[in-house]
Amino acid sequence: MSPVPASPRCLMPTQQAGREFAMRGMQGELIMLNLLRFRETADYSSAPELAPDSPIRGAEAFDRYIRHTLPFLHQSGGELMFLGAGGSFLIGPEHERWDLVMLVRQSSAEAFLAFAENQDCMAGLGHRTAAVQDSRLLPLSQISSFDGGIN
Repeated sequence: MSPVPASPRCLMPTQQAGREFAMRGMQGELIMLNLLRFRETADYSSAPELAPDSPIRGAEAFDRYIRHTLPFLHQSGGELMFLGAGGSFLIGPEHERWDLVMLVRQSSAEAFLAFAENQDCMAGLGHRTAAVQDSRLLPLSQISSFDGGIN
């Protein structure tokens, strides 16, 4: 069996991905599917002002990010719908595992972008950066009906 090529780490959206998200023109409520893999030890090198006095696990740093961010999410009309332990895929790449799965509801793409650009909310982003080794974020919109074809 040949080695599996390493996929690039994905921590923040690229400019291209942001443009494509805006251009999709998603209407109505969105569900954001988050897959997160944590660092064993949080790396606060890019946000030393947020660093705790002693080293903590990546999962603990992400918990700090959630506690900081949740009030801003609620203010924007969003909600944390699901937070659960991940693991390896039943169907999917055998080498991939995700520590945490999160579903976040937002009332609209505009509300999501306003939340994501809130400067007070972003003040805690260093906790997420310290915590996350890799991530995926997939915006989802509801299909009004399924007639055997998805367009």
